[in-house]
Amino acid sequence: MAEDEKKYSRQLMGKIVVSKTGKRFGEVADITFETRTGELLQIVLRNPTGYTEGLELERTPNGELLIPFSSVMAVGDFVVVAEEDII
Repeated sequence: MAEDEKKYSRQLMGKIVVSKTGKRFGEVADITFETRTGELLQIVLRNPTGYTEGLELERTPNGELLIPFSSVMAVGDFVVVAEEDII
């Protein structure tokens, strides 16, 4: 991966999370990762939409919605996820 293609986690905070079909899920509040390997595990959502609240997504102990990082397809102005990978 070229140096200019790297994204730092702080650059993802606050980005809007959308599906590839344009459905809005909410915003990136945080990212969970495996401390031993550095593997990114989940996106913690803030300001989830009504659509997202209706999905049976995993939640944190505080009730925050989680999206598997493996469903992320692209990161740019938005974080684009494959909806079929999370529902």
